[in-house]
Amino acid sequence: MINFKRMMSFLNDLTENNNKEWYHLHVGERKEAETEFEFFVENLENRILKFDKSISYYPPKKLIFKQIRDTRFSKEKSLYNPVFRAHIAPNGKLPIPVGYYICLGTNNRSFIGGGMFADMFSTATHVIREYIYDHEEEFYKIISNKVFKENFSVMGKKLKNVPKAYKADSLAAEYLKNKNWYLEYRITDKEITDNENITDLIIEKFKIMKEFNDFLNFAL
Repeated sequence: MINFKRMMSFLNDLTENNNKEWYHLHVGERKEAETEFEFFVENLENRILKFDKSISYYPPKKLIFKQIRDTRFSKEKSLYNPVFRAHIAPNGKLPIPVGYYICLGTNNRSFIGGGMFADMFSTATHVIREYIYDHEEEFYKIISNKVFKENFSVMGKKLKNVPKAYKADSLAAEYLKNKNWYLEYRITDKEITDNENITDLIIEKFKIMKEFNDFLNFAL
């Protein structure tokens, strides 16, 4: 059984001791927590493979993001990102094609997600926007589905106006403003540590977002 309490305990300690000395002094706890997260990611990946044939198997370490931060161009100078993150997608953890994202963090910062989180790929933004415009009824049907709406809303950075190349009264006009399109489902600390069925819950949400992911990946 995956030890979520061990992961969350380490992340809490790292949040309170975000420095190189502590990080290296507690290598034992870190390795134990990292191993638990690898088990968790592999479990998720194996279950996703059963319902999403676009996903190829990658070793968990190839799907997990490092905690060490690049602070060269950031105002935030803490050395480590006190979360565990992974992206399970057709090309591993690469942002495109889109896939299934997991982030574990303390203070109720855990969430899962799907879609295109990155907004710096102008070509990807253009082709998705074009595809939404040309298939707006299909897109609207996906995002207006009752079960989808109960769990997700489409998020992303937006332009102030619909780009001039598109009709402002388009059915999907509001989403043509987007520079990226993604989904989030928040999970509390208590759900992570006390819910024996948390993996089942996450897989259930991933299944709901699959059609949205498929739409974006077909566009891409």
